Amino acid sequence: MITAHDFYENEYARFWIADSILRFEYKENTTLDLKVAQQVVTDRIHFQNELSFPVLCDVRGVISTEKAGRDYLAQTGSILTTAVALLVQEEVLQMIGMFYMQINKPTVPTKVFTKEADALNFLMKFV
Repeated sequence: MITAHDFYENEYARFWIADSILRFEYKENTTLDLKVAQQVVTDRIHFQNELSFPVLCDVRGVISTEKAGRDYLAQTGSILTTAVALLVQEEVLQMIGMFYMQINKPTVPTKVFTKEADALNFLMKFV
């Protein structure tokens, strides 16, 4: 039985668990810099209560990223994740997601999707 909290929200993102998948959604107009990356990773880990989950990460609210934030996510963003599906909307964000995966080499299976249903199908293999 999952014992993590039902829902958590901070200044930059919302987290909740549904069907054994951690849903993570950046809020609108978020700039993903080092401060934001550190805060969301810290809050996500605390929210998970030491339990690992596949993660659906909705980055459609992100309007820009900074190298320090991307680097931090690459180094510590996969803690307590079994797989990550990045949900993007625009071609530019899809290119950023693909670039992130090629350059930063995530430590867990990670894919970029434009359709939520496809992302969830990928993550169900890790539940």
